[in-house]
Amino acid sequence: MMAENNEFIREVDEDYRRDRILQIWKRYSGVIIALAVLVVVGVAGWRYWQNQQRAAAETASVQFDEANRLARDGKVAEADKAFNALEQQGPAGYRLLARFRAAAETGKREPVAGAAEFDKLADDTRLGDGLRDLARLRAALLRLDGPNPDAALTNLQGLAAGTPFRHTAREMLGLAALKKGDFEEAGRWFDQIVADPETPRNLRERIEVYAAIVAGGPVTVTEAKPEAAAPPPPITR
Repeated sequence: MMAENNEFIREVDEDYRRDRILQIWKRYSGVIIALAVLVVVGVAGWRYWQNQQRAAAETASVQFDEANRLARDGKVAEADKAFNALEQQGPAGYRLLARFRAAAETGKREPVAGAAEFDKLADDTRLGDGLRDLARLRAALLRLDGPNPDAALTNLQGLAAGTPFRHTAREMLGLAALKKGDFEEAGRWFDQIVADPETPRNLRERIEVYAAIVAGGPVTVTEAKPEAAAPPPPITR
């Protein structure tokens, strides 16, 4: 009897569930179908967008390689045109690569103009701090050998204080001090490089050479006086 009651209760419960499902379907079938269509369309749209992005990236990669080839071949005008096209129409990553490469190519021909292009990148708040610091470093390096290197030295000092590019900045500051003959200042920058546990190995090897130069100090070159001419031998007859 108990088993029959349980079976009856189960059948009633299933009938009740079916009725509830039918009621929900009749009431919300339009919404359910619309949601299902939206899901299908959304997935299809996402896959289409991924394919479009992939195709655009592949095209931009070919264009970037072609622009680099033109630059290597000395076809300046054509390379600039190719880089500008990528800056305007390429995917975000390649637009950024094109801007950096175009600034570098300009810097090879005209250091002042190239530094100005890197300044624009350094001032672009849409970029991350690392990329902006890289742009500051490249601008400073282009200005370092110019007639007014003070601004470059100031930027390098800022980059030397804990940024990812501190090693290069400290090395350039040390070399600039050596060029001025300020061996004490050069030694301070080189000491910071040695004390930094993250200094790259190849830079540590160069520091040994720099340290030897600093230890030698300034070299004073004196002009040797000519020796007095020996008196002619006496004439005998």
